[in-house]
Amino acid sequence: MENTIPQEKTDLIMGKKTKLIILILILALSIFLRLYRISDYMTFLGDEGRDVAVAREILHGDFTLLGPRASAGDFFLGPIYYYMITPFLWIFNYDPVGPAVMVALFGVATVYLVYFTGKKFFDERAGLFAASLYAVSPLVITYSRSSWNPNVLPFFALLIMYVVYKATYRKDAWKFYLLAGFLLGIALQLHYLALLLGVIVGVYVVSASLFLNKKKSVLTVPKNYLEILIGFLIGFSPFLAFEIRHGFPNIKTISGFILGDTLNKGYDAGISYFTIVVDVFFRTFGRLVFNFPTPDRYEKFSQLTLDVFGAIIVLIAFASIIALFFRKDKLSVRLLLIWLVFGLLLFGFYKKPIFDYYLTFLFPLPFLLVGSMLSFLSNWEKRTGFTLSIILFAGVFAYNLTGVPFLDEPNRQKDQIKTISEFVIEKSDYKPYNFALLASGNSDHGYRYYFDILGHEPVRIDNTIDDPERKTVTDQLLVVCEEKVCEPLGHPLFDIAGFGRASVEEEWSISVVKVYKLVPYVE
Repeated sequence: MENTIPQEKTDLIMGKKTKLIILILILALSIFLRLYRISDYMTFLGDEGRDVAVAREILHGDFTLLGPRASAGDFFLGPIYYYMITPFLWIFNYDPVGPAVMVALFGVATVYLVYFTGKKFFDERAGLFAASLYAVSPLVITYSRSSWNPNVLPFFALLIMYVVYKATYRKDAWKFYLLAGFLLGIALQLHYLALLLGVIVGVYVVSASLFLNKKKSVLTVPKNYLEILIGFLIGFSPFLAFEIRHGFPNIKTISGFILGDTLNKGYDAGISYFTIVVDVFFRTFGRLVFNFPTPDRYEKFSQLTLDVFGAIIVLIAFASIIALFFRKDKLSVRLLLIWLVFGLLLFGFYKKPIFDYYLTFLFPLPFLLVGSMLSFLSNWEKRTGFTLSIILFAGVFAYNLTGVPFLDEPNRQKDQIKTISEFVIEKSDYKPYNFALLASGNSDHGYRYYFDILGHEPVRIDNTIDDPERKTVTDQLLVVCEEKVCEPLGHPLFDIAGFGRASVEEEWSISVVKVYKLVPYVE
């Protein structure tokens, strides 16, 4: 008798192959959208220049226990991001594109993790829907194409959530709680908003124990917290080592910032707690999943278009939340709801402007919710629900593709700064020189990085206490001006004022800036 494979088994094999092909296509698209001409489009300003400069020092044996300065206050993060980008800077031969490639690869890994988590929490179709939309989200892509410490937080945020969810099912849960704590320690070194992840994890551990309705399980909560704490202390140890060594300067500053600037001050312009929560809720879905325009682009759309678009986003957002309650795995539903609710409510206490990158710890969440809803809809009333889900998915997917960042002209910031740095060195005649940058929204770290790797660093001017004989003042000061109106003479910036009374010997226009050569004033 001829051996034949049953039709049902054939369909199952073909279905698995089709889903695998779709997943491969999603990942291939995500790789393209994150790596295509990344060197031309990446951001390379002061922060990025500072990071690669520190990574270069690490490669030369100068290790550090302190990370970047936090944007919200006068304190610092842990150093983990510096050590993450260091191998990539070395692989790319000190080209700053290396760390940007690392971020892009984390972005691709996050796409897969969104698929994997959606599949485990709901079903494979939900994972594919969620990963597809995450792969093409313009805002997500933007933050996946440049090197910056918050840009890898979405990967760690989602991994933390999955690990702590997994812990509730395992007999060896302590391993997962340790891992969750360790990942929290890493996340907190990337951005202090990861503190909110700690709160969310803490609430979920209690909530999951109560849901399981086991007295023994509830009694283990303190033990679980201890395991998370131990893991956290390990993951956060580089920063803690610095703090212990220097008398906890950052922890004291952070405490003052939270208690003083955040809890005790009123909202700017009378903005209420509820208004902030509603705004963050809308942006979590609108900006991430649907590419709703930022206020500076409102003029390109009619008010009716914005209103209708906004109403559709709110409707889908609530439908995604409601669809959760029809899911069988109540622990995953509980986790996602806690992540959403507490993520939003805690934002309400923040009194300062909330930028899009503050949402990085929430990035994967709305895609999982919308992916779950689309999957649920596709199984509702068979053909009708499937058709509606595909139309909705295809519309959002296609619209987001029209907003991918590289459709605009590239900024070529990295190449511009390198070109300008080479020009400055040339105009110094390869002799000792001082350097200053005049820019309202940038620092000089990018230029100084290239001066360093090009082998002709400027001399830094010291104050008169440390340098009473003014040996650090050379015969020439090269000033790069990024501002529209430039008046370097008499400028209060110390790099200029410390040079002393000067006159402009020459000036040039190069790329998008002006370069001035100042020399000591002669009467």
